[in-house]
Amino acid sequence: MKINDKGHLEIGGCDTISLAQRFGTPLYVMDDTQIRDACRRYVSAIRQYGNGMVLYAGKAFTNIAMCKLIQQEGLGLDVVSGGELYTAMKAEFPPERIYMHGNNKSYEELRMAVEYGIERVVIDSFHEVELLEQLARNYDKNIGVSVRVKPGIDAHTHHYIKTGQQDSKFGFGIEDGQIYRIIEYILTQPHLELKGLHCHIGSQIFETDPYIETAQIMLELMWDINDTHGLNMDEIDFGGGFGIRYVEEDNPLAPEDYIDALTDGIKAYCDNNARQYPRILIEPGRSIAGPAGITLYMVGAIKHIPDVRTYVSVDGGMADNPRPALYQAKYSAMIANKADKPAECTVSIAGKCCESGDMLIWDIDLPKVEAGDILAVFDTGAYNYSMASNYNRLPIPAVVLVKDGRAELMVSRQSYDDLISHDCIPSWL
Repeated sequence: MKINDKGHLEIGGCDTISLAQRFGTPLYVMDDTQIRDACRRYVSAIRQYGNGMVLYAGKAFTNIAMCKLIQQEGLGLDVVSGGELYTAMKAEFPPERIYMHGNNKSYEELRMAVEYGIERVVIDSFHEVELLEQLARNYDKNIGVSVRVKPGIDAHTHHYIKTGQQDSKFGFGIEDGQIYRIIEYILTQPHLELKGLHCHIGSQIFETDPYIETAQIMLELMWDINDTHGLNMDEIDFGGGFGIRYVEEDNPLAPEDYIDALTDGIKAYCDNNARQYPRILIEPGRSIAGPAGITLYMVGAIKHIPDVRTYVSVDGGMADNPRPALYQAKYSAMIANKADKPAECTVSIAGKCCESGDMLIWDIDLPKVEAGDILAVFDTGAYNYSMASNYNRLPIPAVVLVKDGRAELMVSRQSYDDLISHDCIPSWL
């Protein structure tokens, strides 16, 4: 992003004010070049290791165009629902590069996975094993599965996005022996082929030590299971969680630093134990989509409360970005049409939903703010569009992809007719 000669913020060679005028606000804007750059850095880092694959975590930001983009960049895809899987198939994404996660996959979702012939189903419950074996038998197929493990790592992040500790709804514990029981159960199922293990320790992580520690735990677990049952599992999926910079105090590492630390740790531990290197998978989502996206809002009402604060209200809020309300997430922003102007006031950015908690940013320094200004909130490419809702019956904003001065829709804006398109009137009304 840069500031053009009009003093406006640009992204992907496009003037953000022109984008707001053409497509309306709120507006999600994604930078094609930045997405591809992140994909290529991860793919290059895995190639340096020699045996692995990058799976884009679709939950961060998914639509048909995004699936096509990551396919072009040679990534696989991690899906967590029937809707994400259906989107991938409509994008003609290769099923042999799709892995399906989720702690409560339905019968219908598993049926889709079996019917489409995806590469891997990640087991997360005993119930799921029963459903999947029944489906595999009905379709006369053998299904490759891996098992989600709770490695017992407590990553230093918000407690809502920690997933690797013992007390988690995801996966099977090592300390309580559940992982060994589910492995034994899977091995009794004639149509399920155990291929590997999976873990994910959390999100928005800025350190490499938790990944290195996790690698040692997962390697020892895989070797123990292989030795006990005479297996040859060689695949470990380490999930994602690589942090990004939302505000100045965030200090994330480069993609290469995360992957190099993980793979160097794997190689050293395997060498010390005279074991072969495993095939590894990683699942970056936020770190690919997040920094590549901004959200544009139009400023409306401005409310000065003497000796308290100034509230600047915008035409979106928690319906298009629930993360501040959910996780106390912090963002940086600027007035896009005054990008070359110095800050002269401290304000708080309020959303328009009928909730006191609908605050996007508390206490940010900006130039003088006026109604009609365009506010650009940075690093909103992940978990904004994908978590958007119709709360207060607000339409979900459009998503625009920009590249080399061109801008085209990835997702069109919902209309009011779209909002009521599934409403029904019971016969007695």
